[in-house]
Amino acid sequence: MFVDKVHIHVMGGDGGAGCMSFRREAHVPKGGPDGGDGGHGGNVVVQAAGDVSSLIDYRFKHHFKAQRGTHGKGSRMHGARGEDAVLKVPVGTVVREYSEEDKAAGDIVADLVRDGDSVIVAQGGMGGRGNIHFVTSTRRAPAFAELGEPAQEGWIELEVKLMADAALVGMPSAGKSSLISRMSAAKPKIADYPFTTLEPNLGVVRLEDYDYVIADVPGLIEGAHEGRGLGHEFLRHVERAAMIVHVVDITGGFEGRDPVRDYRIIKRELELHSPELAQRPCLVVANKVDVAGFEDNIERLAAAVKEDSLAAVDGNEFLDSPIDSRLLRTSAITGAGIEPLKGTIGSRVHEIREAAREADADEPHYDHVWERRRQERERRFTVTKLSAGVYRVEGRQVERMVVQTDWDNEEAIAFLQHRMKRQGVDDALAAAGARDGDEIRILGYAFEFESALTHEDIYGELED
Repeated sequence: MFVDKVHIHVMGGDGGAGCMSFRREAHVPKGGPDGGDGGHGGNVVVQAAGDVSSLIDYRFKHHFKAQRGTHGKGSRMHGARGEDAVLKVPVGTVVREYSEEDKAAGDIVADLVRDGDSVIVAQGGMGGRGNIHFVTSTRRAPAFAELGEPAQEGWIELEVKLMADAALVGMPSAGKSSLISRMSAAKPKIADYPFTTLEPNLGVVRLEDYDYVIADVPGLIEGAHEGRGLGHEFLRHVERAAMIVHVVDITGGFEGRDPVRDYRIIKRELELHSPELAQRPCLVVANKVDVAGFEDNIERLAAAVKEDSLAAVDGNEFLDSPIDSRLLRTSAITGAGIEPLKGTIGSRVHEIREAAREADADEPHYDHVWERRRQERERRFTVTKLSAGVYRVEGRQVERMVVQTDWDNEEAIAFLQHRMKRQGVDDALAAAGARDGDEIRILGYAFEFESALTHEDIYGELED
């Protein structure tokens, strides 16, 4: 079964708690703090693997979690880091953020186009720091430590787009599967009725100097860009192809369709699905030329292709080749035109590969860009006035700090107040109108606002 889009929930491992401990040994009076740090939680990593062909492993299992970090101990013994959860996906998988509530995909997290490419989709929580980190000139024996940081979690969308150099597109029963079986070792299902191909097929075409991958995309129909005939499901597999091979049944098939109209319909559907597809190098193939009596159709199609080719003045087509090279005549039954077709596609794919290799040298990776955006989002927080004297603060980073605090320890609470001030929460509350004694709510906790106090003056310079 070829599964090419799934939605899964991922969660990193929580960080282990730091330890509050003091050195206690014979002949060492008043030993100092020696609490170790908690271990970091494991990450959830999505990794492209060449030996994985579909997302079938994620069709029925939708929740994945990494291992949590272990707690720190005394004698400066740090907790162990949790193991990562590595999710293997096919090469060519696009990873996006996903809202389970809205049922909508969001920003692209990563585009895994090479074997071994990976991205962290849910970071594990940082381990809490032991009390050895909170010693200052004014606080020699800190009697608190941090709890572990909660891990990131959320839904993501995994979508496979075939990594093919060339894609065969056309109406149902145009002969695409027959052509790919002639050009490569692929063995797709072939029959004399429409929509025989319901899943994309890949084949490797081997030439003397190089190889390339060709995809047989299931047949398209008019309205495919709007989803008719599973158009969206099929068209997205064309998006990665370096070039498009448009296969036209010159006989019109059992329905007696006009080949020129078929050519125009598919060309238009590609443009409507993605304007960028209209700019791809395109080769048109008049297939089934072994059937006699359709010479007029071939000439009309050649004229239509020539007209479109002359209009492509911005270098999108084979402008350095004779006009007739944009239309090749083939027969999957007799093998006529197969070798010229393989060679023409191969030479063009080779040129595109070389140009892409130079262009990709300095391209930034998606995961780096997404990670910066994620960090910026997490640092943001909002202050909302709920009623007179009551305010709510919301924000991922602020909420994490609250969860990390040991609420049974006054010193830990004082340290949280210090961190809030450093994050600018106090200033934001004052700007929103909060006054001393007002109630501040974060998650399920409530605080009393104290704008006039300087926490450093009261608790000493705590470093975080």
